[in-house]
Amino acid sequence: MSTLSRIRRRLPRLTGLQAVAMSAAGVLCAGAAATALTGHTGVATALLALLGGIILAGLMLLYRRLAKVQKAGLAAQRDLRTTVEEMQRRLVAAVERERLTAGDRHLELADAIARVKQITDRKAAASQLLALPREFEATMQLFQGFTPRAPMPSSGDYALNPTDLLELLHLVRTRQPRLVLELGSGTSSVWIAYALEQSGGRLISLDHDAGYAGRTRAALAAHGLSGVAEVRDAPLTPVGIEGRDYPWYDPEVLADLHDIDFVLIDGPPASTGADARYPAMHMIEKRLADRATIVFDDAGRSDEQAAMAAWTERYEGLTREGELLGRHAVLAFVRPPAMATARA
Repeated sequence: MSTLSRIRRRLPRLTGLQAVAMSAAGVLCAGAAATALTGHTGVATALLALLGGIILAGLMLLYRRLAKVQKAGLAAQRDLRTTVEEMQRRLVAAVERERLTAGDRHLELADAIARVKQITDRKAAASQLLALPREFEATMQLFQGFTPRAPMPSSGDYALNPTDLLELLHLVRTRQPRLVLELGSGTSSVWIAYALEQSGGRLISLDHDAGYAGRTRAALAAHGLSGVAEVRDAPLTPVGIEGRDYPWYDPEVLADLHDIDFVLIDGPPASTGADARYPAMHMIEKRLADRATIVFDDAGRSDEQAAMAAWTERYEGLTREGELLGRHAVLAFVRPPAMATARA
């Protein structure tokens, strides 16, 4: 490609009117130059004046076009500003509508929660009122069976309530255990010790909390039951079962116990971890008598239900009894004859 062709491609393309104007300006320039060279200065001056008029007219036309472009730009800016402002108004209105709707929904939800709470509170209050006579009757029956030698520790809350205590002591009286193992000491330890004092049994209670164990020992001593019941400090240590470690009572405190015929599982507390009471049967099965009763506290909880289901499936001779005493579940253990012979 030649240099002239490249220059021509880079130059802007002219319209027909622009080409005519450029040609006319070229002709006038050429005419002015020719007349000036031939001595006709007047004609040359006239031609230059005409050329200046044409240039001035072109500038005026260009100015008008630029003014139109500027006017069109300003109009476009106004239209764009109007559109943006309209969009902002619509967005603000939509956000305000959503805010009002969310506020209404929040008020509706708060009102619904308040109604549910009122209903729940009324039912809880009614349930407590219905439970009062039952717990009062159970308390009366408890004290008819014993004459305490010191103030009894309080029941309820984390301790067993009077109804649960009454049913537990009924099992102790009717089954006459010789050795009771209690996992978790407290109020129940004193009541069980009184029952065993009458039947000639013995209670061993384990507690991982040294302070709580000390208070239970003091209560037993105050009632003159230290010869019947013993509270052992049993800190929680990892015990491995089926490839998993569980925090449970130190197995060393069970080393001298054999022929346990009654077990109350009331610990470790659930706060120590998931499946806190699952290890119990694994740790005591070989120390049970050939016939034993196992009372599982807080039996309605999911972890406890899962533990009992796993135990009854794994251990032959372990079955759940039909009765559910308050928040207790009762399991009966009968060692199969072949295992009893091997153990003997």
